[in-house]
Amino acid sequence: MAMTKRLMIEGVSAEALARRFGTPLYAYSKAALLDRFGRLRKAFRARPTLICYALKANSNRAVCRLFARAGAGADIVSGGELERALAAGFPSGRIVFSGVGKTVQELELALRRGVLTLNVESPEELAALAAVARRLKRPAPVSIRLNPDIDPKTHPHITTGRAENKFGVERGEALRLFRRAAADRWLRVKGIQCHLGSQITDTRPYALAAKTVTGLISQLAKEGISVELADFGGGLGVAYQGDREHPVEKLAATLAAALRPWPRVRLLMEPGRYLVADAGLLLTRVLYRKSTSRRRFLIVDAAMNDLGRPALYGAWHPIVPARPRRGTPATVDVVGPICESGDFLGRARRLPPCEAGDVLAVLKAGAYGFSMSSQYNSRPRAAEVLVNGTKARLVRRRESLADLVSHEL
Repeated sequence: MAMTKRLMIEGVSAEALARRFGTPLYAYSKAALLDRFGRLRKAFRARPTLICYALKANSNRAVCRLFARAGAGADIVSGGELERALAAGFPSGRIVFSGVGKTVQELELALRRGVLTLNVESPEELAALAAVARRLKRPAPVSIRLNPDIDPKTHPHITTGRAENKFGVERGEALRLFRRAAADRWLRVKGIQCHLGSQITDTRPYALAAKTVTGLISQLAKEGISVELADFGGGLGVAYQGDREHPVEKLAATLAAALRPWPRVRLLMEPGRYLVADAGLLLTRVLYRKSTSRRRFLIVDAAMNDLGRPALYGAWHPIVPARPRRGTPATVDVVGPICESGDFLGRARRLPPCEAGDVLAVLKAGAYGFSMSSQYNSRPRAAEVLVNGTKARLVRRRESLADLVSHEL
């Protein structure tokens, strides 16, 4: 998305999108989405690899359908995401079901739909899955999620591979679960899964994880237990504020080298943010300007309910005007209308002069933007559009005030 005199999303101006569809508005570039997927697939082409898009990053059906048609699998963490994935066109045999708290109903749904594998994260979950499989008389494909206790040096809220995290099981427990699964006639051992966290920009944590995973594969082989899948999750970081992006080519080479002794083991990756973050932006319109003795504010019509990452994690997103005005830039806080001091999209931002009615764009908002949005303060959720060249298509209508109370009795 090039920033010239006017901000363009492919061949459509941001201002034109705001006029046509209103604000707040999420806009996604089809070309950027597919370019990301193509780059990742090319990086891993030396070894059979299934790239499973993590729906939690952005579960809009139009976005998901692009990846499904491009040959991706899906990484899901709920029964709702399973239904979304199927509706978007992902074949059930390319769907991986993760998550620490799958209900019995979700386990049943996954087996009936025929997912590729379920990533089991505790002994009790394995027992529950075995009971469901026995009752349905459908053998359950099982992968054990390994927690390797590796610190990926990312935000503590998005770290998942440390011993203090709720995810996965430690090596000794994983070995016991593999033995139990191999001995149960209603369970089928599929693979090992390992997920370290999110927004990781260094290959070294993955290299350490690969060493742990391959060590476990060797131990299992000695006991006559073979695995078909080695799943290293997602977490590939993108550049938000001058930080570096994850070197995916280096990562692919590292994992391929680690798995070279096991040519029949299929590699799985589960990226979300890496595929969609840069491809999306949030458009918002300036409502008011305000100054105190200490701060200058731009009050806009998007808020923390539309994009929660800044309030939740202190996350930094670039903010630019759709059409910059001439004049001396000023340092401002870009804040929303919600009744919380934590409701901000950006603090201490250097922006050109802005007036009421101007459109601003919060960039790199394609991941964990709309998917984490809410109706807090009884604010209807934003619309979403997909841009393809010079055409823009509404892919989720804006919620109405009637939608806010439509499920209440």
